[in-house]
Amino acid sequence: MNPTRLKTLLAAVASGATAPADAEAELLAGLRAEPYRDLGVALVDHHRSLRQGFPEVVFGLGKTPAQIAAIARAIVEHQSTLLVTRATPEAYAAVHAVVPDASYFPEARVISRRADDVRAGTGTVLVIAAGTADLPVAEEAARCADAMGNAVERLYDVGVAGLHRLLAQQPVLNQARVIIVAAGMEGALPSVVAGLVAVPVIAVPTSVGYGASFGGLAALLGMLNSCASGVSVVNIDNGFGAAAIASAINHLP
Repeated sequence: MNPTRLKTLLAAVASGATAPADAEAELLAGLRAEPYRDLGVALVDHHRSLRQGFPEVVFGLGKTPAQIAAIARAIVEHQSTLLVTRATPEAYAAVHAVVPDASYFPEARVISRRADDVRAGTGTVLVIAAGTADLPVAEEAARCADAMGNAVERLYDVGVAGLHRLLAQQPVLNQARVIIVAAGMEGALPSVVAGLVAVPVIAVPTSVGYGASFGGLAALLGMLNSCASGVSVVNIDNGFGAAAIASAINHLP
């Protein structure tokens, strides 16, 4: 049972195509089904999508390829979308052995396999990167947002050092329902973008920059102190976190 199936079932009851007793039986079966699977090294949460609208996501750092592959197989066997972040080529090789149709995106360090019943978002998530050095974080956000069922557009290398590049893309900015902006250095780009649009802007500070950037801390503080309204900030290099927030917004009615 997942949110898509639940809505389909309720619609079938409302239309008379499914008897209430049959729907009750399916719901009870779904609730009684394995809520999580104990793999010894992990408790895979099979009810995550019912609570949060998207299955459990695997954070690859700190896990061995074998552990990631075991978790991935449990998720896919439950007919859920697979999403692994911060994944190495070695991890993908292990996952591919048990989930042959999973895809790997090296720049984003993401492994994904979208289930057929992923609910589509209502608009477009626009991912903006200030510079080419910010692309790994921006691509993590883009690939994760795509796996979550969103239409994704990209706008890269439009940082404040050449503001005319961003201003020339105003029509693209206007078409987005929510915008993710990845930027390092002083982290000024999200403030500029937020001043040009009427939709939420999710700022992602990246660890790109010279010494005084302190591994993204300068960008983080700059974004937290933005004078533009409508800016939300996630952790340094956290493209996945930005995608999760953007997807939640984009799936609102």
